[in-house]
Amino acid sequence: MARLQLRNLEKDYGGFKAVHGINLDVADGEFMVLVGPSGCAKSTTLRMIAGLERVTGGEIRIGDSLVNDKAPGERGIAMVFQNYALYPHMKVRKNLSFGLRLKRRPAEEIEQATRDVSNILEIGDYLERLPKQLSGGQAQRVAVGRALIKKPQVFLFDEPLSNLDAKLRASMRVRITDLHKQLKADGLQSTVVYVTHDQTEAMTMGDRICVMKEGRIMQVADPVTLYNRPANAFVAGFIGSPEMNLIDADLSGSTLSIGSQSLALGPAMLERLNPKAASALTFGVRPQHFSLVGAGEDNALEGRVSHVEFMGHEVYLYVNVEGQQMIVVVSATAYDRSKIQGDIVRLQPSQETAHLFDRKTGENVSLADLH
Repeated sequence: MARLQLRNLEKDYGGFKAVHGINLDVADGEFMVLVGPSGCAKSTTLRMIAGLERVTGGEIRIGDSLVNDKAPGERGIAMVFQNYALYPHMKVRKNLSFGLRLKRRPAEEIEQATRDVSNILEIGDYLERLPKQLSGGQAQRVAVGRALIKKPQVFLFDEPLSNLDAKLRASMRVRITDLHKQLKADGLQSTVVYVTHDQTEAMTMGDRICVMKEGRIMQVADPVTLYNRPANAFVAGFIGSPEMNLIDADLSGSTLSIGSQSLALGPAMLERLNPKAASALTFGVRPQHFSLVGAGEDNALEGRVSHVEFMGHEVYLYVNVEGQQMIVVVSATAYDRSKIQGDIVRLQPSQETAHLFDRKTGENVSLADLH
């Protein structure tokens, strides 16, 4: 069993608290991604799990064992680092088998394990090369193989793809997730905790995602839930590309005022709205959830286009609405300049997918079943 549990986990650097009593459960065989901006303590959390940072409060359990005071080598974990951390003087074969040789495993076992791992990761042709003779993608596969060969209870990945170019990152995302699925299908240990600042990696790789900010957990959920039902304005603005538009607004009855303009909230929004919601709110709409409409259409916001980006199949419009910049994404075929009088556009938000957040606390007050 490779379940991971964090209970009231804290990290204090002599007066600066980096991690604020977080709680997280990672199920046996789950691929959990820790994501957040730089400085949110996701890597610090991973290093505490690995035993590379001392825990100053709370508990870490791997399987049935409390591991706070155990050395890294006694925790049943294997870690893949951002910079690969391969031994430069050792050929790939020895880099892969180094952990098993330290444990004085039989030569036949080491050779078979090296062969199995190199076949899984398709690095058999590189076994006699030195790390300096490998490309970035090849070196990263060797680093993954060195973790895999140890058969750990939990795999820990710390920004493993950040040094690769965009095309190679995409292919390595697929390779790592396919490897995880293969391990699960074969009944092998496959619990993964994966740290990244790249929300595309998080959304495409994780079974669940833990969004962090300043040493605190903002939300833990599967990718679809995070995108469609963000618990707060931070998650809404962090998850999604381009990010969700977050616009200051004031609520009076069923009317939402944005500067001098207003929107009438329909049943789709009012039914989801917490009746105790404050009047000072933030209106959240994803860029893809606006429609460009003509002058005769009601319940739309008027703004001035400041910039247009043609992205091929999509067009990004940067629109100033009451002094607040918004991004609107429309398909290239739907981009009709005849609906734009000069640089003025009218934007109709989809209320079925929009959200309202408390401006003070950031809490999503338009998810009725969360209250």
